[in-house]
Amino acid sequence: MKLISATQLRFGLVGVANTLVDALGYLVLYSVAGLPLFVANFCSTTAGMLLSFTLNRNFTFRAKDGDVRRQALLFFAVTAFGLWVVQALVIYAVTSALPGVTPLVPKFAGIAVGLVWNYVLYNKVVFRTRRKVVPTPAQEAAHD
Repeated sequence: MKLISATQLRFGLVGVANTLVDALGYLVLYSVAGLPLFVANFCSTTAGMLLSFTLNRNFTFRAKDGDVRRQALLFFAVTAFGLWVVQALVIYAVTSALPGVTPLVPKFAGIAVGLVWNYVLYNKVVFRTRRKVVPTPAQEAAHD
């Protein structure tokens, strides 16, 4: 039995790539270009999410045949909910369960749960491959 699947490995590689785009973009936009923190963060996270969508669609899940508009809407809804609701709930739960813990522990717990959230929903909902229904000879005869 494999420890991780090829799809999971590709998902991890894409995650590293979009995290680097986000972090480096943020650093350049804030430190070099002098943009305000919120603007730099908004631009860098948007660039990271766009890269993530493109690479997950074409490389990770190889869902090039699906409706790109539907996939994009679902992707951004899943990702936003994961970032702003799931991660926040995990951070709150860990902080409540472990008062006084360093702030990075609940943040990393939220990231870990968010990764699982994203992978499962990207795989099962956003980039799900729809099986084409091939009619049986009996079904074809019934329509004739």
